Amino acid sequence: MKRVLGSLLLIPLLGVLAGCMLPGVSLFVTPAPAATATPQIIMVVATPTPGLIEVGDEDNADSIEARRIAIYERVSPAVVNITTQVLRSNFFWSATPEEGSGSGFLWDTEGHIVTNNHVVAGAQQIEVSFGGDTNLQATVVGTDPINDLAVIKVDSVPEGVQPVTPGSSTNLQVGQTAIVIGNPFGQFERTMTQGIISAINRTIETDSTVLRGVIQTDAAINQGNSGGPLLDSHGRLIGVNSAIYSPTGTSAGVGLAIPVDKVLQVVPVLIETGRFPHPWLGIEELGYEISPALAQALNLPVESGLLLARLYTGSPADSANLRTATEQVIVGNRRYLVGGDILTAIDGVELKAWNDLSAYLEEKTEVGQVATLTILRNGKELAVEVTLADTPQSLQGD
Repeated sequence: MKRVLGSLLLIPLLGVLAGCMLPGVSLFVTPAPAATATPQIIMVVATPTPGLIEVGDEDNADSIEARRIAIYERVSPAVVNITTQVLRSNFFWSATPEEGSGSGFLWDTEGHIVTNNHVVAGAQQIEVSFGGDTNLQATVVGTDPINDLAVIKVDSVPEGVQPVTPGSSTNLQVGQTAIVIGNPFGQFERTMTQGIISAINRTIETDSTVLRGVIQTDAAINQGNSGGPLLDSHGRLIGVNSAIYSPTGTSAGVGLAIPVDKVLQVVPVLIETGRFPHPWLGIEELGYEISPALAQALNLPVESGLLLARLYTGSPADSANLRTATEQVIVGNRRYLVGGDILTAIDGVELKAWNDLSAYLEEKTEVGQVATLTILRNGKELAVEVTLADTPQSLQGD
């Protein structure tokens, strides 16, 4: 499955749902061959020895082809086709079954399979195919909607199938080879495509989350590829395909993958506990990003920062006695909640946008850590210490 952003596609397993479309971003899931319901559009989309694929030292056409063939022979058996069944409520208040399909890959010899969260979200039934007639029932082990990752599990693994070997996304460079193996449109099992890494460290906003550090590739990724592996030229995992940007819903040369370093951080925790903790302050993003124009209109003492409007009751920010809006004012044709604290920095890092705050929390902190917030209250600068909590599951999306 794939998630389409901006015509960005997440490639999940569900049927096409108009309500899942993002501005300029299409979300969809590839329907299973026998499905009667339209799948959801979420474009998101054996080495001889475990480890590197090495085939000759000569940089010629034959050796390059031999390397690709060796990668495919080693990795493709570990790439699975995932079919799900989801019950959707209809106009008559009854449930209609919908089918969709996506990709995944074997993580370990115990039968754990990594895919996208959007591929299995809400599924009542999950079936995994290792090719041919090998179809197995799978159960969900853990999900992380914020990072669009999930782990499912089968009770047995076909003989000879080896897990995909993880690489690293730390030192990836634009221009490196990128290889995709997946199940486009839910019918063309274990299709291999190749391109290059087109960009790194992209930030992609979908309807339910923000993916950071994303790898961009021009390797062809389509509906049904969601959850499949992105590989380097040695056949090592460097990312999990999650979305495409496309005006048509098919590959336009802009595929997006969650970096393997994030996968290595999240997946073991999902296997152990079923969910991944995300640091949380409890500030509702109903406040305002302060600009010079807004500062002038509201007579604020700073030209940047976050004007707090509401907090979640019982949240860390609430427990730290941060103050929220006390009145409403109208500026132009918009109503503002004003009078609350102005958040200008966290741990000394300046904040100008809500994304600055969420990015810092996600990338630089962990649950239980004490963070120091710099706020302006009644024109005076204060430092407030807050112990970060785990984001409630109800706020993490599907």
